[in-house]
Amino acid sequence: MMASQRIRRVQNLLRSEISDVVRLKLKDPRVGMVTITKVEADPDLRNARVYVSALEGPEERDSAVEGLTSGGRFIRAELMKVLHLRPMPFLEFRPDESLERAAHTLELIDRISHERRDDEPRAGAGSQPDSEE
Repeated sequence: MMASQRIRRVQNLLRSEISDVVRLKLKDPRVGMVTITKVEADPDLRNARVYVSALEGPEERDSAVEGLTSGGRFIRAELMKVLHLRPMPFLEFRPDESLERAAHTLELIDRISHERRDDEPRAGAGSQPDSEE
């Protein structure tokens, strides 16, 4: 289902504002350097799934998701101060695994290209192509 123009704008606004709250106001030690990669809000704006990525890796990302979930009420309250959305969506924080999937895909492509290079016949030094004279 295609999100309406309004829902897309709200999702982008939520992503930006949640990032600011996390960066500037949230003091949970589990939440380090994280990126809010995407927000998917329901059409009625009652719920929103917030996807989180961390450069340090999956363990830190999962720890950050726990910290964000724990601070979810605080984050939502801070959003209510700056955004005048009615209703303000309840936030559900989820790990964004797209970076790991992309890295895995690139690794598979690299492995296949190396295997293909290894399987190609190689001309020996000084060998000449067969010629009929």
